Amino acid sequence: MSRMRCFGCVFVLSYCFSVLHTDAQITDPSEVAALISVKKSLVDPMKHLRSWNRGDPCASNWTGIFCFDTYGTDGYLHVRELQLLKMNLSGHLTPELGKLSQLIILDFMWNELVGSIPKEIGSISSLQLLLLNGNKLSGSFPDELGYLSKLNRLQVDQNNISGPIPKSFAYMSSIRHLHLNNNSINGQIPPELSNLTTLLHLLLDNNNLSGHLPPELSKLPAMRIIQLDNNNFNGSEIPATYGSLSRLAKLSLRNCSLQGSIPDLSSIPSLYYLDLSKNNLRGSLPSKLYDTIRTIDLSVNHLSGSIPGIFSDLRFLQRLSLENNQLNGSVPANIWQNMTSTKSYSLTVDLRNNLLSSISGALNPPDNVTLRLRGNPICDNANIANITQFCGYEAGGDRTTERSTNSTMTCPVQACPVDNFFEYVPASPLPCFCASPLRIGYRLKSPSFSYFDPYVFSFESYVTSALKLNPYQLSIDSYFWEEGPRLRMHLKIFPPANNMHSSTFNVSEVLRIRGIFTSWHFPGDDLFGPYELLNFTLVGPYAGVYLTKGKNISKGVWVAIALGSIACIIAVTAAVSLLIARRYARQHRKMSRRHISSNASMKIDGVKGFTFKEMAMATDSFNCSAQVGRGGYGKVYRGILSGNSIVAIKRAEEGSLQGQKEFLTEIKLLSRLHHINLVSLVGYCEEKEEQMLVYEFMPNGTLRDWLSDKAKGTLNFDFVIPSKSLDVTCLPPLDAMKRH
Repeated sequence: MSRMRCFGCVFVLSYCFSVLHTDAQITDPSEVAALISVKKSLVDPMKHLRSWNRGDPCASNWTGIFCFDTYGTDGYLHVRELQLLKMNLSGHLTPELGKLSQLIILDFMWNELVGSIPKEIGSISSLQLLLLNGNKLSGSFPDELGYLSKLNRLQVDQNNISGPIPKSFAYMSSIRHLHLNNNSINGQIPPELSNLTTLLHLLLDNNNLSGHLPPELSKLPAMRIIQLDNNNFNGSEIPATYGSLSRLAKLSLRNCSLQGSIPDLSSIPSLYYLDLSKNNLRGSLPSKLYDTIRTIDLSVNHLSGSIPGIFSDLRFLQRLSLENNQLNGSVPANIWQNMTSTKSYSLTVDLRNNLLSSISGALNPPDNVTLRLRGNPICDNANIANITQFCGYEAGGDRTTERSTNSTMTCPVQACPVDNFFEYVPASPLPCFCASPLRIGYRLKSPSFSYFDPYVFSFESYVTSALKLNPYQLSIDSYFWEEGPRLRMHLKIFPPANNMHSSTFNVSEVLRIRGIFTSWHFPGDDLFGPYELLNFTLVGPYAGVYLTKGKNISKGVWVAIALGSIACIIAVTAAVSLLIARRYARQHRKMSRRHISSNASMKIDGVKGFTFKEMAMATDSFNCSAQVGRGGYGKVYRGILSGNSIVAIKRAEEGSLQGQKEFLTEIKLLSRLHHINLVSLVGYCEEKEEQMLVYEFMPNGTLRDWLSDKAKGTLNFDFVIPSKSLDVTCLPPLDAMKRH
């Protein structure tokens, strides 16, 4: 019984230790194994994943791991997001990723991964964001990705992917963003993609696509952006049906080996951007477009005819590029008649290398209008005033213009510790408010404008509204155009200036803001188009902030863990106290017995106290061969003492042990009994929780043996094998069972 109690205490201690220890497993074991495989497949020179060597993913703050708030029906937590953005990781993607069966976001953007995309990712039916852009992945797309029916965004741009676009992609019934640009994808665009009724953005530029433009794309009712630049469609014509894409905001087919004429696009009311440059298009310019348009680039084609008067009605126009065509007639001065000299709004009209011979109206554009006429007959007409300033070799490259935000505040330099990544908030309502910003690399992948200045305020409102921040908390530190064209920005987000004068964000706010960027929770905007997060830099006071699971466990789970921990602490305390008490009681009994034994040996004449060692030596360590009997009290052994005297040693079993007082009383009574027909008590042993009585040895058996054998008339000492029902685990040898 005592052993059972001890085992119970040990079990309680072990269980509570597992609950309280940080290694307690609350994550699905198969997902833990998958994450360990992910780490083994990666090279992590910056040790960003060092936390993956300890504890449980959902409980021990594994970097980049976010789990669901509640336990699943299987009793485990499950991984919801794997976010490893720009961690300088190399290596490859392991097929074990497919074991993360409830994953929603898989983000490996901007690393150095090589190898192919595992087909097993296609088994993650819950996946919504698959973000692999900015790596060195190669091979072809696995057909299995088409099984991802809940996938919202597939970003695999800026890799080395080759092969065709699988027809199975047509089964991505929830896809809205298909970004496969800047790879080496070949073959035709599958017409089956017309089944993607939810598709908003189709970015396939800078690949090796060929064949014909599928007219079936006109069946996509939600389509906002078609961007197929720098492919080779082998003389294909632009399908006239594209004019029925009523929600299209951007159509970019630059350098695609297209021919034919420009389709009628006058039925698209929200068209912001049209780029059909560097093709073999013929015919005339569009005669009608909605005034929402910002950019028209029809350069480097074979277009002819005159410049229509519709361009004068395009009040938001920023860029009109018609250079390197065969346009003739006059230059309509009313193109820029609605322009005013403001710093934020500008217009570029590029008409170089055409057949234009005259000017219609006064040649006096405002300062914010750039007019280029070089390579036209008009530049040879000296009678036109000021004509030479528009016919020279002016410097181009206005897209590379970089803008920086510099504060004009006059504040004490020493009051803001710049070395610790603090700075004055440029637009703060509190003068000279010093704070540490979050630094974010951000890029508009396909904006629908050519100049950003007119939209800076709108963009700031767009971002801060999505982040639920005040407009002054966002500062566009700088921005510049990259090839694409894409607009790259360096953003700074500052903590709020309030009465608390907190100069940094707390951890939960950092993770909240980052989560909005990485989860693409910004509302759609046709003007700004899709964006990409280049980096979310945590330096200075934010250097110790890691993407962890801790903030995602619900309060209920934490309360349960806390209550369980308290209960286990109480149980541990009680179990330890019980073990200590039992150990103390045993030691006390042992000391008491030794004390009583010494007293008994002094008080009882003729009765010797033996040690346990003497008893063990007398019976050959209580060997079975020395056993001569057994009763309710215990076993009886034949023993030989050190003086060669033979004795019978009666050893009590655990259930027959008496208290010290009762055992002492029995010894006293037995020591007084003396008769010729009774064996005498020689001594006793009480040590190591043992109680033994030592008697004279009767060599010829017991009285019961004699009576039972005499009644039969004969004495038979032959050994008989007992039945299986008897205890044969410890029988004395044959000679010990005979009585002579």
